Order: sequence, then structure tokens, then C-alpha cells
Amino acid sequence: MQTAELLEILSRGEDSRHQFKADATNATSLAAEIAAFANFSGGRIFIGVANDGTVQALDIADVARINQLVANAVSNSVRPPVSPVTENVAVTGGVVMVVTAIWIKSGSDRRRVTAREEMQRMFQSSQLIHGDDIPVRGTSAADIDLEVFRRFFRSRYEEELDEQDLSLAQVLSNMRLLTDDRLTVTGVLLFAKNPADLLPAFHIKAVSYPGVDIHETEYLENADVTGRIDRQFEDALSFILRHLRRRQAGRGINSLGELEIPRIALEELLANALIHRDYFVSAPIRIFIFDDRIEIISPGHLPNNLTVANIRSGTSNMRNPILSSSATHLLPYRGLGTGILRAVRAYPHVVFEDDPDRNEFRVILRRLPPQSS
Repeated sequence: MQTAELLEILSRGEDSRHQFKADATNATSLAAEIAAFANFSGGRIFIGVANDGTVQALDIADVARINQLVANAVSNSVRPPVSPVTENVAVTGGVVMVVTAIWIKSGSDRRRVTAREEMQRMFQSSQLIHGDDIPVRGTSAADIDLEVFRRFFRSRYEEELDEQDLSLAQVLSNMRLLTDDRLTVTGVLLFAKNPADLLPAFHIKAVSYPGVDIHETEYLENADVTGRIDRQFEDALSFILRHLRRRQAGRGINSLGELEIPRIALEELLANALIHRDYFVSAPIRIFIFDDRIEIISPGHLPNNLTVANIRSGTSNMRNPILSSSATHLLPYRGLGTGILRAVRAYPHVVFEDDPDRNEFRVILRRLPPQSS
């Protein structure tokens, strides 16, 4: 590419095949962008160019560093590997690096460079996209339950919605609840009139079984828990509480007794499941109640290299930042990575299982025998 051709492309601005970056420092983010271009039939990333097309030339050290970053990105994070071509175009003060993402041939067929889940993982880990921020097709601001949203707005901002010098659509857009005139996943889950009609997969399936195994035809109770996320929380919690044993713990026979599993532990783990599940996966949260345990199974394994040991120590990584920021006003959730810690302190008999192969995260609460509970 000649300098004149480069400058002519930059003058047209970014589009679906040309992206500008002043610098590149994150291999995961770069891999996601290269993979996206490759899956879109190719494209070019111009490194050393500001978003407005202004050249910010790279020096020799920059070029060496970014070449290594590109190599690491495509070799470690993209499957099957792509073969990006890099070219250094001379400009005043240095060069602009042009990275061209191209397709891979497999025999006579072109293959997409990653599985869908891997693409999503890369975009999530590089903070380029989140499942809670995706606009929902066929929705608009008209799907909002205004009374519910007014109460939330008053609680969160200590102001009245109707006193704002903005339209409802502008307020929703500013809160990241509306994108391109469509409600986002968060907007639907928190405030839509009928979330189950708009996002039917995002509910809770709860079943109580006799014994310690899943039965194909026999169960004590089952329920599809739907509605806005606060209603799902309340109804799922009520379902679990109906099937818990109580112990007297020194109280009189006429007292209700103590729950075998403290309510705070159930609240924290259930809120965690609703807020941190993977909303790219079209599947419900599942709650199974057995004689010896309760299982809460969330779609999506732990994100961004988190481990069970990490979350037990209080490390957090927000998969759904927009949903998390609003949920503190609707659920018993603080968003500080302390929910798991509180749950385990209240009830130590909890096991966490991360299963990347099944793409799910499982919380198992062991139910102790009545005499030892």
C-alpha cells in the first residue's frame, strides 16, 4: 500500500471493513477484532491512527512490539488460526501498521475462525461486548412498564422521572437500557411489561424431586419462574423455602424453628445466579431440590479465567456490568464480590463446580441430616 492510498482510506473514516486504532496493547482485544473481521469476509485494522483518522505514527519500537502482539493474539486466542498480514506504510514521523485479517481455507471450503462461544468469550474478556447490553429485536421504549420504571428511577436517583427534561427514550438510552431504539437485555429483564414474551429463554426452571436423583416422571413440585428479574428472584426463593426443613434449635414446639439453610445464603446465591449468568446462552437457570442437596445451575461457566478458588476468596469479574449496576436497587446484591463470601460464611456446606465443557456453573448446597443440621 502506498502512502497516498493509505491517506485516501483514512479520509473516508471507519466502516465495516476499516478500523482505526491509535495503539494496540491488549492481545485478547486484538484477537477478537481480527477474528470478527475474518468472519466478516476480511477487513483491515490501521494501527497508528486515531478514531477521527488523524495519523499518530508508530516508531520502530512500536512496530516490533505490535508485531509480537499480533502473533500472540492469533496463535493463542483464535481457533482455527487466521493468517493476518501486516504491512508498514511510511508516513511523516514514522509508519502506520496495517493488519489485514483474511479467511482460512479448509479444502475447498472457508471456515469461520472460531466457535460462537469462543468469539463471545473473546469479546467479553476484552470488554467489547456484554450479553446484558445486547438490543432485543422487536422491542422499543413502549414495552417498558412505566410505573415500575418510575419507582426504580425515584429509588435510584431520588428524583422523579416526569421531572426530567428528557424523553423516556433518552433517559433509557442514557442508562444503557435502550440501544438503536430497542430495549437491551437489561431493559427487558428489569422493566418490560412482559419479559417472558420478549426473552422466553431467560427464566428459572425449578423442580423438587423425592430422593437423591432426577426422576423422569416423578417429582414433588415443578415451576417455570418467569417475569422481571426481581419477581423471578422472589418466586424462586419462595419455591426453595417451601421445600426446606426446619429445626427447633432449642426453641419451643410452637415456634417456626430455623431453616436448615440460612435464608441469607440462599438469597446471595440466587441473586448471583440471576445477575452473573451468561445471557448469550439461551437457556434457563435450573434449580433442583433433592433430599440431600439443592443445586442452582447457571448457563455459562466462569468468565475471563476466573476459578472457583478466586470467587471463594472474593475475586469478582462482572460479566453483566449494566445489569449489575441496576440490580443493587432491586435485589439483595452489592456487586462487590462479597456475595459468595457471605453465603459461605452463613452456610459452609456449599460446593462450587465450574464446567466449561457443559458451559455451566453449578452451586451445590449440601443438606445435612436432620439430627446433625
